[in-house]
Amino acid sequence: MFKTTASFAMLLSIGLFGMAGCTVETPGTSDHASTEEHDDHDHAHPSEGPHHGELIELGNEEYHAELVLDEEKGTVTVYILDGSASEAVPIEATEITINAKHDGKPEQFKLSASADENDPEGKSSRFVSESSELLTHLHEEEAEPRLVLTIEGKSYRGEVAHDHGHNHDHDHDHEEDHGEEASY
Repeated sequence: MFKTTASFAMLLSIGLFGMAGCTVETPGTSDHASTEEHDDHDHAHPSEGPHHGELIELGNEEYHAELVLDEEKGTVTVYILDGSASEAVPIEATEITINAKHDGKPEQFKLSASADENDPEGKSSRFVSESSELLTHLHEEEAEPRLVLTIEGKSYRGEVAHDHGHNHDHDHDHEEDHGEEASY
């Protein structure tokens, strides 16, 4: 009898140790579900958008904006994207705004709608500025740029976290084609 009890205890122990490495997936706990949690932001974000620009989170990842700087053309382009940062979202706005600081003073830059070929009439998912001053400010660490726009009647603000550890050749002309002073 002792041998049977010892054998049973040993099998039970082996079974428990073997199951310790197994996980039972319950509904809502898959890897996919954990990447959609937003409160702790401990999940993977795409590192760049479909146009190879830097992503800006809008809302609780309801939307994204993609910032594309073209140093050669001297343009700043923002694309409005869906929550997964993969599909264009055309909006009714004729312009969007980037607020930035320069020498501690707020400045405001308007980006005009420039509809992509697939955007429906009266809407745009692409906004462009040819302000070399904005392009320069986006490379300044103290600029604290923020994108401000409205999508379907709701206002969104997104922090532009441009990578300052780059090796771009800057055009430092200072055109005066920005709008009124920005409010933070």
